[in-house]
Amino acid sequence: MLSLIYAAAVSFGIGLVIGPPSISILRRLKFGQRVRSDGPKAHLKKSGTPTMGGVIILTALLISTFIFARDLEYLAWVVFITLGYGLIGLLDDLLIIITKRSLGLKARYKLIGQILIAGLLALYSIVDPNLGTEVLIPFTGQWIDLGWLYPFFAVFMVVGISNAVNLTDGLDGLAAGTAGIAAFFFAIIAFSLGRMDMAIFCAALVGACLGFSWFNVHPAQVFMGDTGSLALGGALSSVAVLLKRELFLVIIGGIFVIEASSVIIQVISFRLTGRRVFRMSPIHHHFELSGWTETKIVTRFWILGLIFGLIGLLANIAL
Repeated sequence: MLSLIYAAAVSFGIGLVIGPPSISILRRLKFGQRVRSDGPKAHLKKSGTPTMGGVIILTALLISTFIFARDLEYLAWVVFITLGYGLIGLLDDLLIIITKRSLGLKARYKLIGQILIAGLLALYSIVDPNLGTEVLIPFTGQWIDLGWLYPFFAVFMVVGISNAVNLTDGLDGLAAGTAGIAAFFFAIIAFSLGRMDMAIFCAALVGACLGFSWFNVHPAQVFMGDTGSLALGGALSSVAVLLKRELFLVIIGGIFVIEASSVIIQVISFRLTGRRVFRMSPIHHHFELSGWTETKIVTRFWILGLIFGLIGLLANIAL
């Protein structure tokens, strides 16, 4: 247990140390956020805030993990997915900066890259005798064998959650805080399963999110960009797959599911009826346009994240 605390503390400390110089470098390089003109008008003042701060999260996470982890067999895949998705996000962020537009890498190219990387993890899962094609149902203790459908399910989980975290990254401290909370509960689950190295990775992820949040809370000094949000989603989803707790991520990451679902509902409603269900999606913008302050939305989403995490933890304890 002490190793988990050390991993989180070191990761947090690294984030605090490298944060200021990283932000300074990003500012000097003029790697500033370009805010969508069709978004909330209050966000226009955020234009120019340094982005690509996800490198702070990734650096703190990886250094701490490699210091404290011992058996890197399964962690190699988690690190691969995290870095792979982080690289896709990095390319997206760079294109936004270079082209000076709010849209970077084309969606289809981004999706293809995500599917290919997640597909490798899915294939590994079905050939590893310790993993396989079964999925554990929360609370029940029952396993369902998806057979040849499992690779598609695993890819859907990794790609879906990664993009859901990306959608959540719309307010100062929202994505980093909720991802850190989810990582905290997966650290507990991994520890309870005797998967110490996976628990260490999750603990390091908690510390990295906290260290980044020091500079990302309102008013943010830096944004994580897709570099951070896609990497965080990839990290959480790959942990869930390798722990054979895929559906538990739907509960623990309930905030991400709600955010993504709000976008899907909005699009379907508008295309079928011409009407919008929400003032703006993802749903955090709906509350923002309804008069909630940014800090109130973020704090309440953090609280909901804690509640979802506790429910997910109870689902694991009930097995």
